[in-house]
Order: sequence, then C-alpha cells, then structure tokens
Amino acid sequence: MARPAEFDRSKAVDRALRLFWRKGYQASSLADLLEAMGIGRSSFYAAFTDKRSLFIVCLDLFAERTLALLERSCAQRPPLDALQGFFEGDLFGGRGELRQWGCMLVNTSLEMAGVDDGLAAHASRHLDRVQHAFQASLRTAGAPPALADDLAAMLMLVNEGVRVSSRRAAPDARSSPAIAAIFRLVRSAIAVPPVSREITL
Repeated sequence: MARPAEFDRSKAVDRALRLFWRKGYQASSLADLLEAMGIGRSSFYAAFTDKRSLFIVCLDLFAERTLALLERSCAQRPPLDALQGFFEGDLFGGRGELRQWGCMLVNTSLEMAGVDDGLAAHASRHLDRVQHAFQASLRTAGAPPALADDLAAMLMLVNEGVRVSSRRAAPDARSSPAIAAIFRLVRSAIAVPPVSREITL
C-alpha cells in the first residue's frame, strides 16, 4: 500500500480554514478541500480522518486566533479602545473580501443549528470564550462585575449582528457610526472618557 505523501499540515489547515470560513461547512466539498489544501485523498484521511474532524480543528484555530487578537489589542491599548477596535477593524488585519466572510464562529452557529447541533454547540462555546474576554476587558476598564457581565452580553449581540451584516457586504459607512454610538453608551455606563485617537479601519 502506497504511503500518503507528506505535506505541511499547518499550511493545509490554514487553507482549509479559509475555505470553510468563506463557504461554510456544508458548501465545502471534499474535492474543494483537497484542491485548496493541495493534498491527496489518502493524505487527507490519514491526517484528519474526515471532513467534520478537520472542520473542528479549523474552528478551534479560528477561535484561538480571535482570542489572541483580542489579547494583543488589549495589551497595546486601553481596554475600551481595544474592544472598539475589535469591532471596527478586521479579524486578521485585512479589508475587503475577508470582512465579507463575517466570523466563522457566528457563521457556524447559524449554519449548523438544527443540522449538526454538535458543531453549532462547539462554535457557541468558543463564542462564550470571546464574551468572557469582553467581560475581562470591561472589568479592567472599571466596570463592576455585574455591569461588565451585562455589557459583555450586549457586545456579543452587537458582535453577532456586525458579523452577519458584513456577510451581506454592508458598507463600513453604515456600521462604523453605529459601533461608535454603542461604545459611547458603554463609556457612559462605566464613566470612562474616550482616549483621543485616530481609529484605523
């Protein structure tokens, strides 16, 4: 029996992640994945077992990158500036096409609800982790625990709406003022004045 060809696993997973992120789980066929990843069928099954297992790997990686982005941003700027930048900026620093893909976690929660509840729940658990990161940033900004919890829940609803809106290519001109208004309310609730800065979109 021929031995499956070796390949760069991290690059293959990253390519699969981008395909799943753009097209969703159900629309990404095995043929699409093999082409995107640049590997053969035997290598795929040897390394990932099946499409669903690979999708979970990609979903976990997307979540870790999202949380790392939040952590880096909060380490570099005041917490509310960092949170606002998370909403107004792009997930991996790009514009255009990536923005229109939305959030893989939100996309999966919507796509797989009632289709594969296990995958939907897996994505939702990662979204809970993101909400906890919101809570931590809000507490660092001075919000009491109960208020931080309430504001984090509100921001998660906003996050889901922003990511769904981006899927229909809503212009930045429409979303940015709304996000700015939401963060004025957040600052007012915590009584934290805004830091004068130019926000790069």
